[in-house]
Amino acid sequence: MSHPLQILLLLSMMVLLAKLAGGLSNKLGQPAVFGEMLLGLILGPTFLNILSFSIFASHDPSQGNLGQLVNDLADIGIVLLMFVAGMETDLKQMKSVGLASVVSAAGGVILPMAGGILVSRAFGLSWRESVFIGTVLTATSVSISAQTLMELNALKSRVGSTIIGAAVLDDVMGIIVLSLVVGFSGGENVSIVGIVIRIILFFVLSILLGLKFLEKIVEKAIKIPASQVLLAVVLVVTFMYSWSAEYLGKVASISGAYIAGVLFARTRFREAIDHGIHPLTYSMFVPVFFLSIGLRADARHFGSSLLIFLAILLVAVAGKIAGCGAGALLGRMTRKEALGVGVGMISRGEVGLIVASYGLSHGIIVGDIFSTLIVVVLTTTMITPILLKRVIPRGGIEAEEPVFESVAHLEKEEREDRP
Repeated sequence: MSHPLQILLLLSMMVLLAKLAGGLSNKLGQPAVFGEMLLGLILGPTFLNILSFSIFASHDPSQGNLGQLVNDLADIGIVLLMFVAGMETDLKQMKSVGLASVVSAAGGVILPMAGGILVSRAFGLSWRESVFIGTVLTATSVSISAQTLMELNALKSRVGSTIIGAAVLDDVMGIIVLSLVVGFSGGENVSIVGIVIRIILFFVLSILLGLKFLEKIVEKAIKIPASQVLLAVVLVVTFMYSWSAEYLGKVASISGAYIAGVLFARTRFREAIDHGIHPLTYSMFVPVFFLSIGLRADARHFGSSLLIFLAILLVAVAGKIAGCGAGALLGRMTRKEALGVGVGMISRGEVGLIVASYGLSHGIIVGDIFSTLIVVVLTTTMITPILLKRVIPRGGIEAEEPVFESVAHLEKEEREDRP
């Protein structure tokens, strides 16, 4: 079979099976991403190893390798997924989330990262690997928690609102941490001051130039008499932001895609961009990305990594409960509410997968560590809805109370009530 035909057959199979697995996962009460990840493990070297089948074997070395093609398409999927994440970041919500969400997000980044570094070092991993594992553990995927909160009719309760707000801030903090880690692990003989300056310059210039010129560029570009010009401009800008982030700014390429998404979301073309980018992203590139994770992970030798898996999983769960829960307590929530916030932030989901995949493709972590992290992500994704339903009753904790307000506002009310 010719190489192009092999590509067509493999992509057809991957997209179809991913959608079927996602649908089955939803019917079983789990997010679609869980089914897609699990299917990837089944199709990968852990079980079937489909890329080793004779029908996908390469008979002409000049044609390249199907596994590498899948990885390349998955990398594009990561960029598009981070762009969508940026588009969905609500800056107004970030300004009004209140102290509980801010401190919860900070605690949910600091504690898991510190714990991940300490545990990894205790198992003899290098500082570079340990810091990256800590970075993966800072991630939070709020989609699983949000779905569960909606089922419990608790999304607009104080706990639900704090979780959503903290997750948005957590994503932003995680992107900043990842950018710093990538910048300092580049292996180049560059001074710390030089790296910091490049990172700061990239973020400042990319944001300022985008705010000043992006909407004007789109307004002129859409006048070109050709089809799908708006989506083409969005892709060009996103890919250039991703390229410049890593090549010029020495930060993660996905950071550039995220910034592009945030900037495009501020334009009057947001709705039209949403209608175009979602079909492109979720019809092929994202399914290929989630399946590629399983195709790259090999859990056959997982037994030898059982102890480090259990240790990292413990940090992943306890770090979020303690870090985010402590932040909620500082924001004057009750202990039950604080526990609900901490549990709601456990799931790493697609965010953890994106960061872990980036580390593998850039040589920051090796295959065994990658496989361990994937199982950690799967486990946290699976247990979050179960634990959340146990700690939050239907209707939410103290559901009659209004959505959480800032501590400053509460203190003002207290002062007014004093004689």
